Amino acid sequence: PEEVEDASEPTKRDRSHLENTLKLNEEKPADDVSGVLQRLRKIYHSSIKPLEHSYRYNELRQHEITDGEITSKPMVLFLGPWSVGKSSMINYLLGLDNTPYQLYTGAEPTTSEFTVIMHGPKLKTIEGIVMAADSARSFSPLEKFGQNFLEKLIGIEVPHKLLERVTFVDTPGIIENRKQQERGYPFNDVCQWFIDRADLIFVVFDPTKLDVGLELEMLFRQLKGRESQIRIILNKADSLATQELMRVYGALFWSLAPLINVTEPPRVYVSSFWPHDYHPETHRDLFLKEEISLLEDLNQVIENRMENKIAFIRQHAIRVRIHALLVDRYLQTYKDKMTFFSDGELVFRDIVEDPDRFFIFKSILAKTNVSKFDLPNREAYKDFFGINPITSFKLLSQQCSYMGGCFLEKIEKAITRELPDLLGSIGLGKKPNVLSCDVTGCGETPKNRYRKP
Repeated sequence: PEEVEDASEPTKRDRSHLENTLKLNEEKPADDVSGVLQRLRKIYHSSIKPLEHSYRYNELRQHEITDGEITSKPMVLFLGPWSVGKSSMINYLLGLDNTPYQLYTGAEPTTSEFTVIMHGPKLKTIEGIVMAADSARSFSPLEKFGQNFLEKLIGIEVPHKLLERVTFVDTPGIIENRKQQERGYPFNDVCQWFIDRADLIFVVFDPTKLDVGLELEMLFRQLKGRESQIRIILNKADSLATQELMRVYGALFWSLAPLINVTEPPRVYVSSFWPHDYHPETHRDLFLKEEISLLEDLNQVIENRMENKIAFIRQHAIRVRIHALLVDRYLQTYKDKMTFFSDGELVFRDIVEDPDRFFIFKSILAKTNVSKFDLPNREAYKDFFGINPITSFKLLSQQCSYMGGCFLEKIEKAITRELPDLLGSIGLGKKPNVLSCDVTGCGETPKNRYRKP
């Protein structure tokens, strides 16, 4: 009778490559990053936040950085159409199948919530309202999307080695014929919130759902600028014969090409991410290599956690600085144009309607080392000044104090000296051998490991 039972139960795949690549069995001391995080928080609070606050940057970008976000683990976001295997993939990576922890999966759309899978001492489900109320977590800003959304947010704590180093976020599948209003909350805005904070974004497809509709197009528009974090996954690849798989692979590229405008296309991984053995007569070796490659990618993000965090804060500081310079320039132009008899509102409306006539953006490029690609959208400032009257701001030259110094100087020091120094200190502390000649070739450019020889 046992043999009959085995025949009906699909054979499970060996998981040793998962444990080896993700180093789950290594009893290594956790990197002591608390000191670096303390310094990073100090730089943010003393050198970046005052300027951000003074020029209300949060109202332009809707992105406020909390302490929870500075100290949070890397986040991996799973996006894609419904029923392509996103939840199954998370179950597989964490070995949750046939355990009380497993995420629901099925042929129909099953995940209707944003599910955050994180580490905890024991299995526990946390309501979205509780997650948003806890300021120590990095999810408190989600409150702004309203109660309807918080009811669709759920946290699951699982005692798993991988989750000590990374957090997974499973999203509701994209259903092309459903309008955003039917979800009862701003789905795209919520996706954007997670995209802005994700260290790695897996966009999952399966061979039967390659049609790109409006909702998917919208999603790729939101991923603009995050191309380096995106990995495309063609899942369930062992369900196709080789020739058909090649056709599907070509079709996937064909439908994604107009959506991703970059010279180097994102990496596409072709495999079947679930615990059952690959279908016989398929390219088992290829699928396994692809899977290991993806796991290495994931491991890289975990290992570079601190570097990515510092780079993220530095990029944020650069944006805050540009915003402050622009507001200062608008204000200076306004003061120059005002006379005793002018109507302030009319004068300022002229400037906001046509900033190019007053060389506002051009003067920033001419006087500071700002790239034109980093300048925000002119239209955004019409909305920004619609809520924040120009007279409520001070000039940068007036944002100085005897004890505290000048806001602009402090943020520039953080961007050019403090954050790069912090980055250098962890690079040396963590991997002293990275600077050896066999890795860098002593002055030669590092080798591109993705390029075929």
